[in-house]
Amino acid sequence: MTPLTLPPDTVHARCARWEGVGRPFSVVSVGTPRTPGAGEVLVRIDLATVCGSDLHTVGGRRASPVPALLGHEQVGTVTAVGAGGPRCADGTPVAPGMRVVWSVTASCGTCDRCGRGMPQKCRRLLKYGHEPWDESAPLTGGFATHCVLLPGTTVVSVPDALPDGVASPASCATATVAAALRAAGPLDGRRVLVTGAGMLGLSAVAMAREAGAHVVAMDPEPRRREQALRFGAAEARDTGAVPGDVDVALELSGQAEAVETCLAALAVGGGLVLAGSVSPGRPVALDPERVVRGLHSVVGVHNYRAEDLQTAVDFLAAHHRTYPFAELIGGTYPLHALDAAVEAARHAAEPRQAIAPAL
Repeated sequence: MTPLTLPPDTVHARCARWEGVGRPFSVVSVGTPRTPGAGEVLVRIDLATVCGSDLHTVGGRRASPVPALLGHEQVGTVTAVGAGGPRCADGTPVAPGMRVVWSVTASCGTCDRCGRGMPQKCRRLLKYGHEPWDESAPLTGGFATHCVLLPGTTVVSVPDALPDGVASPASCATATVAAALRAAGPLDGRRVLVTGAGMLGLSAVAMAREAGAHVVAMDPEPRRREQALRFGAAEARDTGAVPGDVDVALELSGQAEAVETCLAALAVGGGLVLAGSVSPGRPVALDPERVVRGLHSVVGVHNYRAEDLQTAVDFLAAHHRTYPFAELIGGTYPLHALDAAVEAARHAAEPRQAIAPAL
């Protein structure tokens, strides 16, 4: 790690910087002002989790700037708030000592997309864990000891009783599922197909179950199917099995075959929500006559809105003891062992590995 001499009004931080496909992460020291800029928040990261999107980036399956500070699922503690600091999604002022999660995006709030209710697709979007490395402002990702939250970031307070390992994925996996369920509409009494029983899929099974749905989970791995039953699925089937007619299909695996299964399973008036296809894959055929005659809808969900992150944290706070969310985290690694955590995430039974920067 590069030695660094800093003035007294600067916080010393460490980052595990990604250097490109096939190269190890580099732990580097950086400085950031002890007092954040106007509207900014300085957070000490207590725990981060390795998301499937991080694996896609490291493995070269999705484009990313190099070098970069990856990581966008994390939970932390506010250490300082700049002038005119933000409020949490529920209206509570952000304050030092508050335990928080934050959105994967920061939006301007003034462009046409923000004005049309799509801040997650802002024209001037910043995405944590996806930005190019900037020596002057490097703390934009989760694989670090600190993060600087910019204006336009949604911040949600985390209850003390919610463990770090359960809270961390809320910033991506759980909030994305909350957005997908919002797009799906009311689920009470409906038959819902969930394809993919990883972190997103298991979260979707539990959330749909609590919304009153009869949930059919589908995954090729027997262990994941067993987990889906523990998370509230009424049925768990192998891929290739016929799920029967469903009112709602939630595709969370990103596999083209799963998209085709969902399309084929829709009952009259059914809807498909696509949220797993976030890396390149083969095209999928769509029969427009079947869509028209079946009154089907197909909608994509990417990123999420502020209310979805609040919904995610509220759900986890209310139900993390009902469903075994804590078991979805495998090992916990120090920042300098991020390469080992990524390798474990590729092969472990658990859908997440954790990084504790303080170790």
